[in-house]
Amino acid sequence: MKGEVHSHLEESIRPYIDLIDTLRSVGIHKDLALPTIAVIGDQSSGKSSVLEALSGIALPRGSGIVTRCPLELRLKKVAGGVNWKAVLSYRDKKTEFVDSSLVENYIEQAQNELAGKGVGICDELITLEVMSPDVCDLTLIDLPGIARVPVKGQPEDIEKQIKRLIIKYIEKQETINMVVVPCNIDIATTEALIMAQKVDPEGKRTVGILTKPDLIDRGTESKIMDIAQNKTIPLRKGYIMVKCRGQHQINEKISLEEAAQKERDFFQKHNFFRCLLNEEKATIKSLAVKLTQHLVDHIKKSLPQLNEQIKKQLWDLRNELKECDAGPPQDPKGAKQFLTETLIGFINQIKSISEGELIIEENLFAQLRMEFKKWNDHLNETKQSFNHLPEEEIKFNQNYRGRELLGFSNYKMFEVVLQKHVTTLKEPAIDLLSAIKGIFMFNIFLDKIYNIQSVQQEKAEKRISEQFEMEHMIFTQDPIYLKSLREITKEPFSEEQLPLFDKKCTYSEMLQFSVTNMKLFSETEWTAVLSSSLIFFQIVVQRMSDQLPMMITLFMLKQTAHLLSIDMLSLLDGANVSELLFEDSDVGKKRRDLHARLDRMRIGQEKISNFI
Repeated sequence: MKGEVHSHLEESIRPYIDLIDTLRSVGIHKDLALPTIAVIGDQSSGKSSVLEALSGIALPRGSGIVTRCPLELRLKKVAGGVNWKAVLSYRDKKTEFVDSSLVENYIEQAQNELAGKGVGICDELITLEVMSPDVCDLTLIDLPGIARVPVKGQPEDIEKQIKRLIIKYIEKQETINMVVVPCNIDIATTEALIMAQKVDPEGKRTVGILTKPDLIDRGTESKIMDIAQNKTIPLRKGYIMVKCRGQHQINEKISLEEAAQKERDFFQKHNFFRCLLNEEKATIKSLAVKLTQHLVDHIKKSLPQLNEQIKKQLWDLRNELKECDAGPPQDPKGAKQFLTETLIGFINQIKSISEGELIIEENLFAQLRMEFKKWNDHLNETKQSFNHLPEEEIKFNQNYRGRELLGFSNYKMFEVVLQKHVTTLKEPAIDLLSAIKGIFMFNIFLDKIYNIQSVQQEKAEKRISEQFEMEHMIFTQDPIYLKSLREITKEPFSEEQLPLFDKKCTYSEMLQFSVTNMKLFSETEWTAVLSSSLIFFQIVVQRMSDQLPMMITLFMLKQTAHLLSIDMLSLLDGANVSELLFEDSDVGKKRRDLHARLDRMRIGQEKISNFI
C-alpha cells in the first residue's frame, strides 16, 4: 500500500515480530503455541481484500474457497531504495521472486500441490514473506473462509473440515483472532464471530474488521455505528471499519494506492462514519497500526511464559534423551569415532559372551548346558538298548561268524553291533547342532551372523560326520575299558559249560559235545560279545558326550565370534558412516525427533533471552 503504511511504526517493534517469525521458521510452533494473528471470516466477507490492502499485493480472489491452505503472511518494512522482494515457502520448497504480479500464481500452485487441484483444503502452512519499503511490519495467518454449503467437487463435510482447521488456530490463548465481518449482514449471525466468541467468550483477544460499508442499506447506519463503537457485541480490542477495492475497481485497474485514497475520501464524506476517522477506527492504515500494536503487545506479554515453557521442554527433552541412550553424532568426525567405539564395544561384548564372562539376560551358557545335558541323557538312554536285543538280531549276527573255532570271538560280530548303535546317534547329533545355532543368533547384525554361522554350521556338520566315521573304526586305549574286559574274561562258565573244559575230560567225551551244548556255548560267547560291546559303547558315549559339545562350541561360538569381530572391523575400511549409523528403529526415530526438538528449543531460548 504505497505511501499509506510506512513510517508510522516505531523501529523497536520489528525485532519482536522478527523474533516470532524466527521461532516459527525453526519449528517452535510444532511444540509450543506462538503469538500470532489468525484471520477468519465467512466466504465473500472481504477477507482477501483486507489482506491485499495490508500487503500491497494481489492475493487469490474469487467465488468459493479461495484460501485452501493456511497462509502465513510476513510483511517486513525495509529501508527506502530497496526493491520489492518476496519469498514463498512450503514443505522443503522455497521460491524467491521480485515481481509482485507472480504472487497469485505461486500461491495457487502451492495450494494445488498441497491440497490438490480443485476445492479441497489442507492444513499445511504456506509462508509468504514480503519485503518492501511500502508495507507495515506485521505477520498474520490467513485461514480458509467458512463455507456452509458444499459446491461441486467438495466433500459433504467441507464446513466441518474448515471449522476444525480454524479452531486449531483460534482456540490457542496465544492467538489474536481477527474476524472479518461485512457491514451489510447481521453481525450476530456471522459464523466467524460466533466461533471466535466460543473460544474467547470475553473478547479479550478478538478484533473485529467491518468491511463493505458502502453496501449497507439506507437507514441501517446507526446500527452499524453501534457495532463499530463496540456497543452491540463488545470486543476488548474493538472494531475497525475498512473499505477495500471492489471487483468493479479491480476491473477498472484501480491501483491499491488510489484505492487507499478513495477509502479515506469515502469516510471523510460519509455523514455517519466520518467520526471513525478521528477515533482511528477506520481505514486500512489505522488497521495496520492497530494490528501491529496488538501483536507486539501480545508478544511482549507472552515472552515470559514462552521462555518458561521452553525451559521446561528442554528439561523434559534431555531426560527423554537419557532414556534413549546416546545416539550417533551428526558431524562426520564424531560419527566415525562413534562407529569405531561402537564396533570395538560390540567386539568386546561378543568375545565376553563367547568366553562366558558376560552374563546376559538370557544366559547363553545356561541354555548351552541345558542342550548338552539333553544330549548326554539321550546317550545314556541308548546304553539300555544292549540289554534288549531281539532274538532275530542275535541270529542275524551269528551269520557273521567265519572259520574261527568256538571259543574264539568273532570281531565282525563285535563291530556290527557297535557300528549299528553308533549310527543311531548321528541324527540326534545334527539336531543338537541345529538347536545350538538358534541360541547363538544374537539380536544384532542378524544378517552377518546368519551368513557366518551358515558356513560354520557346514564345517561343524562335516566334523561331526568325520567323528562318526572314526567311531566306526572301533578303537580305544581307555584303561577303564581294558580293566572291564579283563573282568569279563575271568568270569566262570556255567555248570553246563564246565565239563567241556575239564582237564579230566577225554577226547571222546568232547566229541560227544551235543548241539545243545554248542548252542549254550554260542550264547555264552554272544553274551561276552554284548558285554564287551556295552563297555566299549560306554566309552563311545563318553567321547560323544564331551567331544560334540566341544566341537559345536568351537565352531558355532568361538570361531563365529572371532570371524564376526574381523567382519565388523572391516566395516571401517571405506565405510559409509552415515548409512551404517542410520537407525530405522522406533528408538532411533524417537531419538532423532528429540534431537530436532532439542535444537529448536535451544535456538528459541537463545533468541528469547535477548528480550527477557
